[in-house]
Amino acid sequence: MIEPFGNQYIVARPVYSTNAFEEDHKKRDRHHKTFLDHLKVCCSCSTQRAKRIVLSLLPIASWLPAYRFKEWLLSDIVSGISTGMVAVLQGLAFALLVNVPPGYGLYAAFFPAIVYLFFGTSKHISVGPFPILSMMVGVVVSTMVPDTSITTPDNSSVTDDTLLNNRKVVVAATVSLFSGIIQLALGILRIGFVVIYLSESLISGFTTAAAVHVLVSQLKFIFQLQVPSHTDPFSIFKVLESVFTQIEKTNIADLVTALIILLIVSIVKEINQRFKDKLPVPIPIEFIMTVIATGVSYGFDFQTRFNVSVVGTMESGFMPPVTPDVQIIQNTIGDCFGIAIVAFAVAFSVASVYSLKYDYPLDGNQELIALGLGNIVSGAFRGFAGSTALSRSAVQESTGGKTQIAGLISAIIVLIVIVAIGFLLEPLQKSVLAALALGNLKGMLMQFAEIGRLWRKDKYDCVIWIMTFIFTIVLGLGLGLAASVAFQLLTIVFRTQFPKCSTLANIGRSNIYKNKKDYLDMYEPEGVKIFRCPSPIYFANIRFFRQKLINAVGFNPLRILRKRNKALRKIRKLQKQGLLQVTPKGFICTVDAVKDSDEELDNNQVEVLDQPINTTDLPFQIDWNDLPLNIEVPQISLHSLILDFSAVSFLDVSSMRGLKSILQAFIRIKVDVYIVGTDDDFIEKLTRCEFFDDEVNNSIFFLTIHDAVLHILMKKDYSTSKFNSSQEKDGKMDFTINTNGGLRNREYQVPVETRF
Repeated sequence: MIEPFGNQYIVARPVYSTNAFEEDHKKRDRHHKTFLDHLKVCCSCSTQRAKRIVLSLLPIASWLPAYRFKEWLLSDIVSGISTGMVAVLQGLAFALLVNVPPGYGLYAAFFPAIVYLFFGTSKHISVGPFPILSMMVGVVVSTMVPDTSITTPDNSSVTDDTLLNNRKVVVAATVSLFSGIIQLALGILRIGFVVIYLSESLISGFTTAAAVHVLVSQLKFIFQLQVPSHTDPFSIFKVLESVFTQIEKTNIADLVTALIILLIVSIVKEINQRFKDKLPVPIPIEFIMTVIATGVSYGFDFQTRFNVSVVGTMESGFMPPVTPDVQIIQNTIGDCFGIAIVAFAVAFSVASVYSLKYDYPLDGNQELIALGLGNIVSGAFRGFAGSTALSRSAVQESTGGKTQIAGLISAIIVLIVIVAIGFLLEPLQKSVLAALALGNLKGMLMQFAEIGRLWRKDKYDCVIWIMTFIFTIVLGLGLGLAASVAFQLLTIVFRTQFPKCSTLANIGRSNIYKNKKDYLDMYEPEGVKIFRCPSPIYFANIRFFRQKLINAVGFNPLRILRKRNKALRKIRKLQKQGLLQVTPKGFICTVDAVKDSDEELDNNQVEVLDQPINTTDLPFQIDWNDLPLNIEVPQISLHSLILDFSAVSFLDVSSMRGLKSILQAFIRIKVDVYIVGTDDDFIEKLTRCEFFDDEVNNSIFFLTIHDAVLHILMKKDYSTSKFNSSQEKDGKMDFTINTNGGLRNREYQVPVETRF
């Protein structure tokens, strides 16, 4: 019963061990579902279930019938046109990162957007090329198809640009298609949770490092230099070396054009950001600068006069589908998996922001299916893997996009360029596209500011960010991501392997127990230690747990046990020889020293010294704190140990033996051990693993720390001579534990100094 009393409360209930609580409160019989039960549910079918499956696999069927044409259509059209213009330019620019002709970037901007319209669950993200993902695909392309030459079927080496570009397109398409298959498989198997292994810190560090890679990769287009592709570790430094050793060959026209474009785009983007609330739509600066740059390049014939590198011929219409190369898949399966995971992680994180902002559900597994199908179709039609670009999604949302109808309109804009007006972009300089790609990196490069924020909030996350950045810069995107995930998992192991254990004490004379180092007004019952472990106990940290516990209590129980067994052997030997007498005042030994050495007593049988102390054959009781002067055993004042396992989420089989040996060592030296905070599943697992025996039994479990403390106070037989005479009554003290938030119990024989 809980009695309110102002802003305090008083609880009156018995002191509960786990067993006592189960006796007073009958547990409900619960049926735990087995694999067969889940299989039956999956295989069962009904009209409603079939409808839910269809709507989940085809989300457009749920929201399109409820589409508000009068309210949403105009906004979606405006948003789609703005997003479409950005998608065209980003498709062309990010194709340079993939090392394929720019025109193929339009395919990557078109097909995923159409597929996502039908299968995606987010209303606001714009699916298509993403610079980091394009860079990852480009690394694979550079590895499989070096820029120097290719080998024809008759084993002759040629350098024909057409054959070289066709081979690059096949590699990019194959990698994208297989990455889509991986995403589709993960979505069908409902294991979209794999993205949880990529923390925000890891994603931030990885995308920042990848943005640096993108920046370096675009230098060859800005300076128009012949830089060979490097894909091995330290490749970024090799590219920089190639750039700076050829810096005198820079094409000034390309450099000046790129710097002007980059400066203007950066300034206008900043204006768009600062005045986004006042501007009806963001200024389409990328589109404007592309039109101007294309016109100037064509009008002044930059290609002939200044030898600049231009987009070149763009085929009208769609190219025929490409046949995937199985050999490429075999050689790049690891890269494909990394591309699939990064694409999903980026898209899902951006989609989650908008789903929370506009309050609509988001299905991670369905997102995997939508992205997978989009990349499969894009790869089949010579495109490359896509996700969602943050800037493009921001344009779609900020210009009033309500649904993926805006995505459909943007895809139509891309389609018009592909089939009708793509030839107009042929005079466009590649340095302009490189500048536009760099203009989209500002947000990712600004993530360097995360380091300071993370350091103040969580140093582990800050270290993960820094190491992810270093791994990705040094090892490259693929190996860097793998090493970063491994390092992140290693930090989790460190956190659990070396937990911050603490000793607790009663705070404010209540039923609240906190770290005794943190508070001034604290009470620690005499002879009682309360030890808290805030992590799982498993094979890797059981030794650390044992050492921390020994440090907390101030002695090694196993050492005390061995010392006592050695002393017991000496006492038995003295008693048999008649050299030891027992008086009411203690032991009297008639010899000054015992000649038997420890080595003789041990006889190399340490296991015997670890056994329980047995004094049944002696005609007297042994007080281990009052022994003959020539027999030394460390004295201990501890009589009870409470282990707070409320934060121990699991205990593996390997650590059970270690935990049991720890408990047995304390119990054998007459230190009572109690465990609090565990749930029923924890105790059931110990029972299944035959953890309990005559020494360690299930009566050691209590519901709370306070229950265990009160049980100890009731159990100990304190001397009445310690009582204050003014508080004595018939040899007992009328003691009621009545605290603010504490327990109110019966009369107990408890010393005054233990009052709460």
